[in-house]
Amino acid sequence: MGIISWIVLGLIAGVLAKLIMPGRDPGGIIVTILIGIAGAIVGGFLFSLFGGGGVSGVNLGSIIVAVIGALVLLFLYRMFVGRRGSTSY
Repeated sequence: MGIISWIVLGLIAGVLAKLIMPGRDPGGIIVTILIGIAGAIVGGFLFSLFGGGGVSGVNLGSIIVAVIGALVLLFLYRMFVGRRGSTSY
């Protein structure tokens, strides 16, 4: 899969993950797109480990896998960044 496909898939996955899990995120849309791209990579890798086809292009199956990966990464990102940002002295 080419770099443009990863970017498009990451954009779609990041936007869908943001719609499914709304809230305030530091970094804005750029971080959302990067989390979506990373989610596509992580989701595809984990899905292929469990016998799935992984991320094979911009299609419905790949989008679902990428969105699940992006949701997991968005949750972890909020958990770690939220914990770090909420400490006060």
